[in-house]
Amino acid sequence: MLKKTYKSSVLLTLMVLFLSSSVLRSQFYNLPGDYSYSLLTERALAERDSSIHSSVKPYIPFFSDKYKHVADSFKVFKYISEDPFLDKVFFDHLIDIKSKTKKYRLSVDPILNIELGRDYNDTMKRILSTNTRGFIASGSIGKDFYFESMLAENQSYFPNYVETQNNKSFVVPGQGRWKPYKVRGYDYAFSSGFFSYQVCKNLNIQAGHGKQKIGNGYRSLLLSDNAFNYPYVRITQQWFKGRLQYTNIYASLMNLDSASTKIPPNTERLYQKKGASFQQLSLNITKWLNIGFFQGMIWQVGDKNNVQHLDWQFFNPVIYTNLAYYGLNNKNNILVGGDLNIKITKRMSLYAQFMADDLSNTRSTGNAVGYQVGLKCFDVFKVKNWFFQAEYNDVAESSYTSPLTANGLNQSYSQYNQNLAYTPGYGKELVLITDYKYHRVFFNARYNYQYYTANGSDLAANQIASFKLGYTINPSYNANISVGLTYRLQDYFLTKASDNKTAYLYLSFKTSLYNTYFDF
Repeated sequence: MLKKTYKSSVLLTLMVLFLSSSVLRSQFYNLPGDYSYSLLTERALAERDSSIHSSVKPYIPFFSDKYKHVADSFKVFKYISEDPFLDKVFFDHLIDIKSKTKKYRLSVDPILNIELGRDYNDTMKRILSTNTRGFIASGSIGKDFYFESMLAENQSYFPNYVETQNNKSFVVPGQGRWKPYKVRGYDYAFSSGFFSYQVCKNLNIQAGHGKQKIGNGYRSLLLSDNAFNYPYVRITQQWFKGRLQYTNIYASLMNLDSASTKIPPNTERLYQKKGASFQQLSLNITKWLNIGFFQGMIWQVGDKNNVQHLDWQFFNPVIYTNLAYYGLNNKNNILVGGDLNIKITKRMSLYAQFMADDLSNTRSTGNAVGYQVGLKCFDVFKVKNWFFQAEYNDVAESSYTSPLTANGLNQSYSQYNQNLAYTPGYGKELVLITDYKYHRVFFNARYNYQYYTANGSDLAANQIASFKLGYTINPSYNANISVGLTYRLQDYFLTKASDNKTAYLYLSFKTSLYNTYFDF
């Protein structure tokens, strides 16, 4: 099945490359980008335009002229030289083909991550590493058609707590299924690809294999980019001079549970398929206030023959009508919620999210609800490119599961054994982030405090402190070299013997273009 999934992803990538060839209006790709790197974009949007709908990511190329100025945010990296070789190393794309009339453009860059490190709390004193090789390509034809494609192959040796999660879920967080590599190593591959077509001024259609994120925070309680990629179609509309944005996403997800109790000889195991549909209505009430409304629905998995029987309501594009028809306790798992963004100044904003998965109060843990509140500050104390963020999340236990799951059918709000939304799954969490960039030098620090129950009854807490200091070599594809430290203390209050620590020190050379979440 791994080979089949991998081949399908590669085929999709090649199809996208074949069907399209790109004018990039900025120096970054359209993936849900590396959180630290994308802060330059967030700062530009916050400072220069109050009408952007920032809660739905990734942003859509060519959807609006409002996004043209995003490229300016990368001038901080400008390297001026008369030497073509130095420009290629320090600023340009590896391959950049474009017409003089700007009718088409194609850019190709490497995907790399060469990382070496050691966990100083590992009694085996192993050398930990990641070796990633791949490529990313993007382009456009004319002003209305954009494409993007990525493929990467990886081998990794992880710290013990990541190993435990890998072995439990059978996937590397956010990066797909793995197979054994030598002794305690992991071999895994992933790809993504999509095209974006601007049908008219108010309508954009995307289709491909990737992930989305809804929200203004570091975490999302509604739809996050922490799970593995999935096939999707995304339809986005803007009306009333851009003050209203309406997004429909239709996706095909997979449980890593067998689709049948008996597997025929000499055949690969098939996994359960399930459809998903998401709607987000975003309203710019004023220049400083944005309100969003969300509905997510996981449709019943396929039958014993792994055939998906979708009701016509799957294609229903109107938000909350499926909630009214099915309710929150139907065989189809519905999650609803909303978000809020208040722009205090051009450099400071408050944001919030709320989600409800079950309001029946029949579970031992009560209603399955969650909320998020946060603060973002750009140019703290008027220091350019100094960012600070504080965020608090509180998600009730048993959220994102389905109360009617039975007969081996997994109706949870998940993809590839990972939650589609809040990364830790449930519990209380405080997240503090600071990031500073001076020309090409960057420093990033993050602190997570997570409080939850484990093993059904034990109270537990994780404290995770991460620090990274680095230098951006080429901003076109965020090639950088960095040294970092991740310290993690997992504390079981009732069983002290189970406490464990991680102190992972590493050196890496990588192209940071997508998010990976190991803070759990």
